[in-house]
Amino acid sequence: MPRKLQLSMACGDYEITRPLIDGRVGIDGVELVVLADGAARDRQWRLLRGSECDIAEMNACAYFMARERGHPYVALPVFPHRRFRHGFVFINAAKGIGRPSDLCGRRIGVDSGFQPAAAVWLRGILSDHFGVDHQSITWVTNRAEDIPFTAPDTLRLERVADDVSLDGLLVKGELDALISPGMPPSFLRGEKDIVRLFPNFRELEVEYYRQTRIFPIMHLVMVREAIVREHPWVASNIAHAFNEAKRLGYERVRNPRVVPLAWFTSEWEEQSAILGPDPWAYGLTEANRANLRTLIRYTHEQGLTAGQADLAELFIDIGREALAGVTGF
Repeated sequence: MPRKLQLSMACGDYEITRPLIDGRVGIDGVELVVLADGAARDRQWRLLRGSECDIAEMNACAYFMARERGHPYVALPVFPHRRFRHGFVFINAAKGIGRPSDLCGRRIGVDSGFQPAAAVWLRGILSDHFGVDHQSITWVTNRAEDIPFTAPDTLRLERVADDVSLDGLLVKGELDALISPGMPPSFLRGEKDIVRLFPNFRELEVEYYRQTRIFPIMHLVMVREAIVREHPWVASNIAHAFNEAKRLGYERVRNPRVVPLAWFTSEWEEQSAILGPDPWAYGLTEANRANLRTLIRYTHEQGLTAGQADLAELFIDIGREALAGVTGF
């Protein structure tokens, strides 16, 4: 029996990746060891500091930084995590912020660090669409960045101690706003002054998509470049397996019994009407190219990369054949 290539993979446990994690989908020619229990930040820290796995899901902005700094990975056009972000800017309502432009000159916390894609996207969107100059703001973080970098002189970046809660600083009014990858505890417990900058975030996100055709890419999949050089077939086989896992994930959640939401079917139908049949489309499609070029520009404008790399330098272009045949609802 032919010997398979033994590779390790670290990724999040999502409906569209679970068939790879539980073994229902394999990578042709590969015996896979899957690590899926760790939190995203822990996974990214270990990969960017120690290059611990062969295949990995990664914050896209951190990958752009890593690639520029000679890290040993190259990306595949596989995007297992996307999210609109307008609903993840929280303000202290007592600080006199009535519109986005009021953020200029303020102190804003960035939970999980300055580099994550969620923060990069939001700073870029606030700049492009709401006139908020990120260089006018003091950005406050409370942890070391995944990739050490020297902030440009134009960037106001402040670090507080690791054990200081940015959410706590927001409640006390020592921060004016907070960009968070999730819901901050103060918001979840109903603190009266902690509210979203954009209460109508869903309407704004739909309008943003209609204007730009961008469903923001947060994470991508990367593979150790030396493996691809030695075994060129690996890249397409990995991408094909992720695509098949996504197809099975879509198939599973079509069943309204799977998701405990009363109006799940109508929500999916609305999503399909707005975003199309495969919102998590893989490959370097025209829409994905525009999406990625925007994120590459934001990463550079915010001082995280020295230049704006071409997509051909960052990605292995997988042919349409490996990524065909997936639709949503």
